[in-house]
Amino acid sequence: MPDAVVIGAGPNGLVAANLLADAGWSVEVLEAQEGPGGAVRHDRGVDPEFTSDLFSAFYPLAAASPVLAGLALEQHGLTWSHAPKVLAHPLPDGRCAVLSRDPDETAASLEAFAPGDGAAWRELLAVWDTLRPGILDALFTPFPPVRAVAGLARRLRTAGGLRLARTMVLPVRRLGEEEFAGEGGRLLLAGNALHADLAPEAAGSGGFGWLMSMLGQTYGFPVPAGGSGALTAALVRRLERRGVAVRCGEPVTEIVVRGGRAVGVRTAGHADVPARRAVLADVSAPALYGSLVAERHLPPRLLADLKRFQWDFATFKVDWALDGKVPWNSPEAAEAGTVHLADGLDGLTRFAAAIATGRVPDEPFALFGQMTTADPGRSPEGTESAWAYTHVPHRVRGDAGDDGLTGAWDAREREAMADRIEAQVERYAPGFRGLIRARRVLAPPTLEGMDANLHGGALNGGTTAMHQQLVFRPTPGTGRPETPVPGLYLASASAHPGGGVHGAPGANAARAALHGHRTPVLARLHRGLTRRDRGGRRW
Repeated sequence: MPDAVVIGAGPNGLVAANLLADAGWSVEVLEAQEGPGGAVRHDRGVDPEFTSDLFSAFYPLAAASPVLAGLALEQHGLTWSHAPKVLAHPLPDGRCAVLSRDPDETAASLEAFAPGDGAAWRELLAVWDTLRPGILDALFTPFPPVRAVAGLARRLRTAGGLRLARTMVLPVRRLGEEEFAGEGGRLLLAGNALHADLAPEAAGSGGFGWLMSMLGQTYGFPVPAGGSGALTAALVRRLERRGVAVRCGEPVTEIVVRGGRAVGVRTAGHADVPARRAVLADVSAPALYGSLVAERHLPPRLLADLKRFQWDFATFKVDWALDGKVPWNSPEAAEAGTVHLADGLDGLTRFAAAIATGRVPDEPFALFGQMTTADPGRSPEGTESAWAYTHVPHRVRGDAGDDGLTGAWDAREREAMADRIEAQVERYAPGFRGLIRARRVLAPPTLEGMDANLHGGALNGGTTAMHQQLVFRPTPGTGRPETPVPGLYLASASAHPGGGVHGAPGANAARAALHGHRTPVLARLHRGLTRRDRGGRRW
């Protein structure tokens, strides 16, 4: 009987299993798909000569994560690769905002939009340099991060205190207006905010856009050499060297609860897998509390709150094998791993408004990935392995375009939406379509079918909006990996601190499980120490 069963071999599940194994626990990992990785996988399904990332591709949070750094994955075969430039946002008139790991290059790019904007960027970077240790500590440790917040509070006083706190909760449109005279800096902040589901007018989108921009400035948007699955492979190899096997093709259908405690799981093949100490679930909160755990074991308040759980935006993705480099109208975009495609800040607002009203955007904001630019081994020399994704509503009420899209995502709708994304790329890279050797279309139901955690193509395990963060994630009054069922821990992006490949939810769940196992022993010891001695004194 293993000490722990981990449900799901996504990055959080694999991180949790590694940390438990490091602590001397025996662990069994069960994965529903035929291979490990969750949303961190690659294949050659578009063209045999091209490596394509199926889901996630660029990993600034992984590069910054002390959790992953502590696993020393480079010793297990992981190598990071960078594009010459981190990110570009070209405009139809040929201007282009560029984020580079060299602050001088970023500042020069923004200065070209408006005098003084280069200095404004440096001021934001100086604030980041002051706060970075505290922010990263708070971001990647269990909630509430008491020690991290205490240290961050001291740094905040140095960096401006309440005024800075106000800046971080601003909508990103307002933050850009306050900090930059020109459009370049505003575009970098707002485009990065929309890596999550935060519209330019959403409270807190400024802080998130600033955080992602600063991560890119400091760490870049690196990719695993050879494909995103190389990160997964390193996590699995590390586990295997500790004697832990990952069993794939083993979907879990139930968490077994006896005596009020999680004692194991049951698989789709009706096999019981017991756990001596803990069950850790790298699954979404709705899947955990709405399916895997029987209702009778859960508080009614939690079940009621779960009905208010909000997913982040649905996702539509296209992968391409290109016979040449993308012919951008802005030469600076050719060197960027990630390219944002939207007609200015107003274009981003129109895009987010369409989704908010249930309409498929007519001019989708596209995040475009140039994978061969970031990692030259992804395709033959002179070609490009590329992808783009955009967001769509979970429930489609109408189409802002002319294709009559309904959200059925049948063959006609998939092809029409892929054509719409290609048309958006063509606006900024005339001739792009002529380079396409092959393409693959991944609609929201396709993404969910390949990874059940990606409900409707939602990438972040739930909205990034303020009402579902910290103590509100995944439901009010939680914020930690412990669940109402003793011995059961939530280890997915639905738990604090949320989406992104950084391993923190898995690490937090593993630490909670280790602490939870020690607690009964400490409690018994405490009861023994506090008994009265013969003199009536209490120890």
